Amino acid sequence: MRKLVYGMNLTLDGYVAAPGDDIGWGVPSDELFQWWLDEELATGLLLYGRKLWEAMSSHWPTGDQQPDASPAQVEFARNWRDTPKVVFSSQIERADWNTRVVTGDAVAEITRLKAEDGEPMRVGGAMLAGAAMRAGLVDEYTIVTHPVLVGGGTPFFTALDSWVNLNLVETRTFPGGVVLSRYETRR
Repeated sequence: MRKLVYGMNLTLDGYVAAPGDDIGWGVPSDELFQWWLDEELATGLLLYGRKLWEAMSSHWPTGDQQPDASPAQVEFARNWRDTPKVVFSSQIERADWNTRVVTGDAVAEITRLKAEDGEPMRVGGAMLAGAAMRAGLVDEYTIVTHPVLVGGGTPFFTALDSWVNLNLVETRTFPGGVVLSRYETRR
């Protein structure tokens, strides 16, 4: 059975994007970017909601060709293109870069994918992750908190039908006061 991880950069007040889908507050240090790269290299399947897919696919297909790209950014872009991806959307008909589109029941498809053998899956996008959380499918939460308050926007956590008890498995501090907290779901 595959593990499902939900992790993103978020503000201290719990948002993955400020109003207007602004993510300009979350510029990672080289050390944090390398950490995210290592996480992505250990992931066998990326699951995206439409908004995050559009953000990622607008940059990473050619991210390694940017004149100011660091070696880690070059590797991230290449890995991003090569890693299998599933986009859950009723608005997108087709996607490139080793990606398939699912227009049906996201929870049913994630459940099916989790039942397979393979490397961990990472879910990205607050709405898609919220559906997986409510269904009890998320095994690990990776919270990378940036020291900024934005006062509103897209929350990392969604409303739940019941409590989810967690075990803290890792904490780490990155430059600029960014703090990583990793939790496993207590089953």
